[in-house]
Amino acid sequence: MFTPSQADVRKFFCAVHAKSQRGEPMQALETLAAQWIAEHPEYHSELADEASALSTLYAVEEGRTNPFLHLSMHLSISEQCSIDQPRGIRQAVELLCARRASLHEAHHAAMECLGSMIWESQLAGRPPDGAAYLDCVQRQATRD
Repeated sequence: MFTPSQADVRKFFCAVHAKSQRGEPMQALETLAAQWIAEHPEYHSELADEASALSTLYAVEEGRTNPFLHLSMHLSISEQCSIDQPRGIRQAVELLCARRASLHEAHHAAMECLGSMIWESQLAGRPPDGAAYLDCVQRQATRD
């Protein structure tokens, strides 16, 4: 299993942004990442400065969104949907997309569920609960 470091993740997104800006060919994962980067122009300046990206801390207390975590979550949800893992996530995100009339907004709603599941897993010292995550996304997709 590939377990990239924080620096690896940041270098990846910075490199994808640079390739995209130069119009260079990309691998499939890079193309997907570039699509999510394009949806977030507010991150472009941070992605353009790799040295700063590698040294910046994104403390929750500062109220700053970590662009690398945010973009990584978009990629994770995209991958989950592509392989339907946990089973049912593709349909739940599709329903959420129809409800929100935007894949981007559907991802943001799913991210809340994904973040909560990871947080609860870490607090409890247990593996992530895919069923609870799926249930949360399904509730988001069917909530009035």
